[in-house]
Amino acid sequence: MSSRISMYSASIPVFIRALRGLDHVLRLGEAHALERGIDPRSLLQARLVEDMHPLVRQAQIATDMARNGASRLAGRDVVSVSDDETDFDQLHVRIARTIAHLEAFTPARIDGSESRPVTLRVGDAEMAFEGHDYLLGFVLPNLYFHVTTAYAILRQAGVPLGKPDFFGRAMPTR
Repeated sequence: MSSRISMYSASIPVFIRALRGLDHVLRLGEAHALERGIDPRSLLQARLVEDMHPLVRQAQIATDMARNGASRLAGRDVVSVSDDETDFDQLHVRIARTIAHLEAFTPARIDGSESRPVTLRVGDAEMAFEGHDYLLGFVLPNLYFHVTTAYAILRQAGVPLGKPDFFGRAMPTR
């Protein structure tokens, strides 16, 4: 018996899980800062190295990847969101809004998008994909890159995180 994973199940639930994990580690990061008398806003500007984006931008890009990825797969216009968060509460709201946006997509809107043309601009370059390659070769790697980088920034800042935190404490317990 052959089984195929649907575009919906490979995208929307995966995006939501990644963003819930991001939200979880951000909450732990903020609590860590407060426990140590550190201004949490300074943690949002932390970076792994100088030429990488700070924590706040990593979270913004992760939400953009999920929101825009779902919209493009569904053949809908991408909704632009301003990147003006300056504190953890605002980032939590951004993540919650992104998850609500994702939850509005039904399998019928995403399934069948494997060959849907997707074109986007990245800097000066135009990138063209079919839906399948866009999801697996662009959206998911970028989403996980930015979520993982946010996690690594928090770890480097001394936040006691582990692998279960990355997954939002949602890892299976076999």
